Amino acid sequence: MTPSETSPKIGVLLTGVRKSLGVRVSQTPQEMSYINELLSRREAAKMPSRPWWARCLSAKSSFCRAVVGCGILTHRQMVHAALRYRLGRSKNDAVIYWQISQLGEIYDGKLMWYGSDCHRIKDRNATWVMYLMKKHLGIPQDTFQATHILFGTHLLSQNPPPRKRGARAAPTVCVVEAEKTAVILSELYPQYIWLAAGGLFELQPEKFLPLQDYHVILFPDTDPDLKAYTVWYQAAQKAMKSFLWPRHNQIIVSDFLERHATDDQKRRKIDLVDYILEMQNSQLND
Repeated sequence: MTPSETSPKIGVLLTGVRKSLGVRVSQTPQEMSYINELLSRREAAKMPSRPWWARCLSAKSSFCRAVVGCGILTHRQMVHAALRYRLGRSKNDAVIYWQISQLGEIYDGKLMWYGSDCHRIKDRNATWVMYLMKKHLGIPQDTFQATHILFGTHLLSQNPPPRKRGARAAPTVCVVEAEKTAVILSELYPQYIWLAAGGLFELQPEKFLPLQDYHVILFPDTDPDLKAYTVWYQAAQKAMKSFLWPRHNQIIVSDFLERHATDDQKRRKIDLVDYILEMQNSQLND
């Protein structure tokens, strides 16, 4: 049985066996009792062995419908992208952006809702699968916290770097802020591996570790004050100063948007896919 065929991880490290959504082991008796209760309920429910992403895999969420409805991707492209990123759909029509490791471990999943214009619905805040699990099972939210990774990390296992330096060119990984952007650009520019941080301040140095043998390009959003670019540049510098990071491999922080976006676009804090789509629409209208 391959790692991707295993059931999702639940919450702890027990004698070297990872049963986690990315959560560190808890050693206190009180917290261990919560974990044992969670595992007991899981066993009692006889949860199927298929991973969660396979049970709710869908290209019909509010996000997927909006992308196709706006003409950004064709239906066939959207289905392809949904399969690539293992997008899910909740019962209340949210898209589920699963965070899955290279080994197929499910760390967590982010639920987000979109309107027909392909923008997030502002009055519906994003939420997490781990949060909903603990709420459903009556486990206090502060019992343990999930570890988050870059969205799309599982794609690295399908595109491994060369084992020997110079044997062949290492694949290029492009990191953007929004999961939506990574999904769309993966179809528009499939020659790159597109990952997403999930937020401006979600690019911690430890999240770069799976990327150390890849060519890495960061594409921060743009804004009038250069804030996003500065935050991501500093994150890249911290990652490269880590003793684990190869000295010959520089992380590139792209200033493309800072050089090409208009003042209005910077004021609206657009990202790379916004710029590309707006340029395409502008050329069609000329």
